[in-house]
Amino acid sequence: MMLEAVELTKQFKQTKVVNGVNLYLEKGEIVGLLGPNGAGKSTTISMISTLIPPTSGDVRLNNKSVIKEPSKLRKVLGVVPQEIALYSDLSAKENLQFFGRIHRLSGARLQKKVDEILEQIGLTDRQNDLVKHFSGGMKRRLNIGVALLHEPEFIIMDEPTVGIDPQSRNYILETVKRLNEEKQMTVLYTSHYMEEVEFLCDRIYIMDKGSIIASGTKEEIKNILSSENTVEMKVEKVQEPFIDALRLQPVVNHVTVQDRVITILAPKEINVFRLLFKLAEETNTVFTSVEIKTPTLEDVFLHLTGRALRD
Repeated sequence: MMLEAVELTKQFKQTKVVNGVNLYLEKGEIVGLLGPNGAGKSTTISMISTLIPPTSGDVRLNNKSVIKEPSKLRKVLGVVPQEIALYSDLSAKENLQFFGRIHRLSGARLQKKVDEILEQIGLTDRQNDLVKHFSGGMKRRLNIGVALLHEPEFIIMDEPTVGIDPQSRNYILETVKRLNEEKQMTVLYTSHYMEEVEFLCDRIYIMDKGSIIASGTKEEIKNILSSENTVEMKVEKVQEPFIDALRLQPVVNHVTVQDRVITILAPKEINVFRLLFKLAEETNTVFTSVEIKTPTLEDVFLHLTGRALRD
């Protein structure tokens, strides 16, 4: 089974927020959709999940359009929205029962499914507690549970770990991985955390300004920078003249500064050490270490979009 978006475009008045997006999901894959804020990810997801109609283009399930008959896709699709979509004055169990009835589950079948989901998301012991008393991580887990009630074949997860503690985040990532491995569930996953994408995804689409600007496996994406090195410099103190001088160098790409760590991209054929130590001497910059690293997904993303993923 395959789900695909074909030349999806969405225009609001004079603004084109999604421009000719093509992507596909094959059974059993976890696919990442990355992009900085405002790239058009959420609008693309809304069109794929039939929540809003495209201005042009198509969404196809097994090569058949679902634009005019969205119910065919909705039967096999679960969506975990970026915002928590739960009733805070109901318990975890009551939320699952309510949404289960929307999916036309009832009686013993509904009860069995609710119990199964509570076990899957680790909330069996808290099933009778009101959602308003839950932590952010527990709400996120229940949000995922709601999307799993009707046993979807595809699930779209829009930044499901935003604003939660590391323990809950790891639990969610392991749950996604387990659903994929045990139930062959196909996942489209967006995140602001590159390490999540590294851990989960088979293939990746990178989106910016409404368009897909790169796609492929993790290794294929990293190979976009196969001719460049990532150079990481740790300094005693960040000197602004040194940063300014780096940014003026034609061979230096994408200077980023975080605390006392300065990272650049530079062509492999350039002896960048000679240049760096010359500039450091001229600006009274003292290195504590200088290290060349293999480009990461984050480096590629920065190279393609000019922004870090979380900007």
